[in-house]
Amino acid sequence: VFQGRILTRRLVGQETRYEVEVKTPYRHRFPLVPREYVWVPNTCGCPPLRDGTEYLLMARRHVNHEHTLNRILLQHDGYARPWTPREDRLVREAARHC
Repeated sequence: VFQGRILTRRLVGQETRYEVEVKTPYRHRFPLVPREYVWVPNTCGCPPLRDGTEYLLMARRHVNHEHTLNRILLQHDGYARPWTPREDRLVREAARHC
């Protein structure tokens, strides 16, 4: 779970790749760098993420069986909400209990 600002969107094959500026990592099981690529396994724009907008994203790390692909994946039913101070407060409160 992290707060990030969408910098660019690019269609790559049958997937969408977002370049994201990581603002605040809340809870993560793998290291995040200041700039990450977040992949969505479709080209329909689901979930719809706009350039220049900040979101609270809940994504997962995806590593293929051959261990040649290691990326951050936001599934079509993944959590992507526009970031607000309220979202920040809710995530920080939840982190105390999880």
